[in-house]
Amino acid sequence: MPRPEWLAGRRTKEAQATDGAMWTKCPKCGEVLYRRDLAANLFVCTRCGYHFRMKAYDRIASIVDGEFTELGADVLPGDPLDWSDRRSYPAKLKSDRERSGLSESVVCGFASLGGRRIALGVMDFHFRGGTMGQVTGERITLLLEEARREHVPCIIFAASGGARMEEGMLALMQLAKTTAAVSRFMADGNFYVVVLTDPTSGGVSASFAFQADVIVAESKAMIGFAGRRVIEQTIRQRLPDQFQTAEFLLEKGAIDMVVERLVELERRIAELREASAAQPRDMSSEIAALEEKYQLILRELFGTLSPWEKVHMARHPNRPTSLDYIARFDRFDELHGDRHFRDDPSIVGGL
Repeated sequence: MPRPEWLAGRRTKEAQATDGAMWTKCPKCGEVLYRRDLAANLFVCTRCGYHFRMKAYDRIASIVDGEFTELGADVLPGDPLDWSDRRSYPAKLKSDRERSGLSESVVCGFASLGGRRIALGVMDFHFRGGTMGQVTGERITLLLEEARREHVPCIIFAASGGARMEEGMLALMQLAKTTAAVSRFMADGNFYVVVLTDPTSGGVSASFAFQADVIVAESKAMIGFAGRRVIEQTIRQRLPDQFQTAEFLLEKGAIDMVVERLVELERRIAELREASAAQPRDMSSEIAALEEKYQLILRELFGTLSPWEKVHMARHPNRPTSLDYIARFDRFDELHGDRHFRDDPSIVGGL
């Protein structure tokens, strides 16, 4: 995929040099991959389908149409606690800026998707492990508030190791801050989608990442709050092998859908964006007319049946099911789960 001009201008020389490495090895199957081929394949291994972690601007370029206008780029992290361990916090930030080409763990802005305007936030695990500090929370809050003002959908790609320890309680406060921003955004009837990528954990998963209208996850992404080893040592039990994977969370009803980045993600996001743009209309008169017609048909067909015969009709194995009706639509995107503990197969709903 050719990179837009705006993308090249936002990468530092160090980041471009890293991108220029010719070969890389898949951590899952060991296949040696040519980096240009890997980039053209949206950073999905051509042999085993492993999803590499994408850099923020590569992710943006794979999703948006044309230009991307960044928001909050002038809001930069400081050193509020004067933190120092083996290295000072400013030294860590400087190192990450040089290595990733970013000034913070999230890039926010506005772009178009399918020809329609969206607010877009993309977290990058290559900067401080995607951790959320004051500036991360501020940028996400700015994005949600501006999207709320413009009344446009907001899509956020989450990738995080949690809240940033070098900013202590100030980082933890971002959970409440972003949560409140999401609540205000959705209270005004705006559409919010989160895409969970590998990994999404800690304070991000405990705040804005799990508050969306629709929660999408990339295949095999690690998603949770505390780490697997921490949980096993606390409860002194062996957890299932698939624990904290996207597929496990789908089975447990915590997310709406799991998609493959290469073949599904862009299409699904575009479809969700299109669905959010649909304008509801008053259909009360049409519904009333259909109800009257329906009652007339019922009286003509079943008016002479006994109550027991009606029970048999209701339980007939060839009676149409919800899936028979759904199949008559041009497109149907099923949404799963109750966001608590399971996905009930007897209930089918979606867009």
